[in-house]
This record gives sequence, C-alpha cells and structure tokens, in this order.
Amino acid sequence: MTERQELLQFPCRFPLKIMGEQHESFQMTIIEVVRTHAPDVSERDVQSRDSSSGKYASLTVTVTATSREQLDNIYRSLTSHPMVKVVF
Repeated sequence: MTERQELLQFPCRFPLKIMGEQHESFQMTIIEVVRTHAPDVSERDVQSRDSSSGKYASLTVTVTATSREQLDNIYRSLTSHPMVKVVF
C-alpha cells in the first residue's frame, strides 16, 4: 500500500495534553501557542491540573483539528517551547 491511511477523520475534536513547570503565565502562553494553529480554541477548551507537589502544571487543550498537518504543526510548536516538558 503506497498511500498512508489516516486513522483520524477530519475535522475532529482532538485533546492535547501538555505538561510543564508551574508558572503564573503557563496556561495563557500555551493557549496562545495553540491558537497560532487553531484560532478557534477558547478557554472553555482548556482543563488544567496541578501536580500533587505543585511543581508541575498539566493542561488538556481540545482543538477542532482540520488536518494531520495542523496537528503536526501544533505538536512541533509545543514541543519546541521552553515552558513545555512533554506533549501527548
């Protein structure tokens, strides 16, 4: 098979889990990074949790993904951001 088959059908709602060290501007910064690729993301699309020690923050940002390329660009932007430790 020469064509790559997509496991996802676009558009679809796709949750991104982003973790980083606790910082007062972490959530807003991450939302801004995601909005460069998915401008319709609102604060309602974001859930946050702090680690039990309070050292780390975890965000789940759910985007309406329109293509694999869009998701790849979001992942690249997040993984290269200095505030982000891990994205999955």
